[in-house]
Order: sequence, then structure tokens, then C-alpha cells
Amino acid sequence: MRTIFSTSLAALAVTTTAVAAPQARPSRAVTEVSRWIDVPSGARRADAAILNRPLGRADADRVLALLAADRMQQVAAADRDAVAAKAITLGDKTLRWDSRQFGNAPFGKRSLWISMHGGGNAAPAVNDQQWRNQIRLYEPAEGIYLAPRAPTDTWNLWHEAHIDPLFQRLIDAQVAINGVDPNRVYLLGYSAGGDGVWQLAPRMADRFAAASMMAGHPNEAGVAGLRNLPFGIFMGGADAAYDRNRIAAEKSAELAKLHAADPGGYVSMTRIYPGLPHWMNRKDAEALPWMAQFTRNPWPKRIVWVQDDVTHDRFYWLHIPDAASAKAGDRVDARVEGQAITIDGAVPAGLTLRLSDRLVDLDKPVRVTVNGRVAFAGKVPRTAAAIVTSLAERADPASAATALLRLP
Repeated sequence: MRTIFSTSLAALAVTTTAVAAPQARPSRAVTEVSRWIDVPSGARRADAAILNRPLGRADADRVLALLAADRMQQVAAADRDAVAAKAITLGDKTLRWDSRQFGNAPFGKRSLWISMHGGGNAAPAVNDQQWRNQIRLYEPAEGIYLAPRAPTDTWNLWHEAHIDPLFQRLIDAQVAINGVDPNRVYLLGYSAGGDGVWQLAPRMADRFAAASMMAGHPNEAGVAGLRNLPFGIFMGGADAAYDRNRIAAEKSAELAKLHAADPGGYVSMTRIYPGLPHWMNRKDAEALPWMAQFTRNPWPKRIVWVQDDVTHDRFYWLHIPDAASAKAGDRVDARVEGQAITIDGAVPAGLTLRLSDRLVDLDKPVRVTVNGRVAFAGKVPRTAAAIVTSLAERADPASAATALLRLP
């Protein structure tokens, strides 16, 4: 174990993005985007013509590498002090954390383990003790093990609406400053922290490589949104309070049934330890090596997006420009087969497809069908504007779109 350190901005420009900049002589389009980047960010023209000119695939890869490095430098500059203080504030909520680092993975290749403590509905001192316990609870073979302290002391510590943007900001900062691989971020939690995993994992599935719930209760949360997120369930067989043990078994069976019907998704692992109560004597630590074998795929060919009571406007390669149109319980099923994209369910007007050559061949026409009706047929150009938009939403180069298609 060793102390986490920050890295210079010079190193960020060459190591943080998952896209390696090709060494061939840059084209005119790449050179012009590079000049746009050289302008101080506050003075850049968002409507610059170069941002909307069509790009070839090689140029799009080069532009993505340049824009990703620039975005990482922006995030690092903005959040350097917050990371040093181990506290991020959004609005009136502050997320504090402690962390330990294991292994010797190079900058840009480190995993991140977000481990949520139990407690809730208790005095701050009680939840502080739960936080301190969580810091010592698990030790991954490699990575940054980070235990946040919930911003509130309410019963629903980890699934109030402020948690999602705080975690989003936390992950972005750890990617930019501490060299985390955005495809190797893992979520776990014990007791009330496990409650949070049940809730956060489906609604933030596109940010994690795997998730595991320890001794938690799902409340109203479902599992349909876990289609592309390997999910572990760990429970004491005698942990009967609030029917936690029975519900864990039921959810495990539900995931197994979903996987049988859709073998490409709903990967899960369940351990219900006979006779063990709420405390599982650290047997649940077997979750970590199981989780570590998975790497996030930011461009899955099929996604199932179910809105929770805390709604989101982006999920994998779908985006809802009008966030207010997302309603709790809305479900969208989307899949890609070759150049055909099929979307069914509660599809809002103006739904935007965030496209990449990792999903479809953008040199060829695509055909989009929404609830049985052809909504688009044609080619979608790669543009720097699409990349800028994606990276502004998330400092996540691996999931950055190179083309955007807004449906009617």
C-alpha cells in the first residue's frame, strides 16, 4: 500500500486518454482543431466552423486524442485542490473520502474502487465510525481503494439525488489527476452502502466495470438496467432483518433468469453464506477478485435503460437533451445489428444517439427504427463538435462520441 499522488499536467496530456494519438503527419482538419485548442478555453468559439466539418475516421481518432488531453488538463486544473483535500462540493453537499493505493499499475491504467459505508439514520459520530470501518474493510490486489463519507446522515445515505453528480465528478477527477482507467471503476458497499449499490448500479451502470452489494436492501430498485454491468450479491443466510436474505435470493434468481434469456448480458455472482448474520466475517471479500476480472465496455450493442426516481439524461450511447422529459419508470431497449439500430419503449422526442465507429461503421449509412417506425436512414458525419460535447458531459474519453444524431 502507498499514498496516492497527483501527476503534473504535462503528464496528463500524454497518458490520460484511452485513445493513442497516431504519429502520422496531421491533416489540415487536425491542425485547425489543434489551433482551436491553443486558444484559452474561455475565449474559444463554440460555433467555430472547424468543429462542424466532417472528419474521416483517422482524423476523428486524432482529434479525440487532442480534445481528450485538453479536457483532462481542464479537469485537473479545476479539481486539483479538491482532490488534495479529499473533498468535492456541489451546491450545498460535500463528499469527503479517504483512500489507499495498492499495486503498481501505471498512470492511466489504475483501477478505482468506490466503497460505500453503512449506517444511516443515525448521529454523525455513528456514521463517521461506519466510514472509518469501511476504509479498512477491503484490499484489492491493485488500484485506488476509495471510501467516501456520505454527505448526509439520512437513512438513504447513498441514493439521494445529490450522490450521482458527486460520484460523476469524483470519477472524472480521479481519472484526470490520479490516472484511473475509466473502464476500470468498481462500486461496492456494505449494509446501507449495499442499499446504495442496489440503487446506484442500475442508474449509473455505464460508468462502472462491475458492482457488488454486501448485506444491503434494494427497496424499490430493479435489476433490468444491469444488462451490461456484472453484479455481485453477498448476504448472510441468517440476515433476516427487512427480509434481506430472502430478497437477495429472489434478486439472484431474477438475474439468472434474465441471463438465460439474454446470454450476452446480466452476468452475476451470488453468495448467501449459510448461518451468517449481517456481518459476514469478511467472506464477502471474495467479491473483489471476481469484480477485477471485468472491464467496462462503453459501447455495448444492446442496452436496457430504466429510469429510477433519480433520472438521468445519458446512458451509454443514448442521450436525452431535454432532461425533464425523463420520467421514473421509463424503459428504453436499444440494440445494434450491423448498421441497423432499433430502439423501443418510452422514447422521448429528440432522443440523441451518441455514435462511434466502435458501435457502427460511420463511413456507411445507418438505419434507425423507433418503435417500429424508420426515424432515420443515412450517414452521420463525425465532427469535433460531437467530441467536445461528449467530453464536456463527462471526462471519459473511452465513451466519447465522434458523431451525434438527434432523432425527430
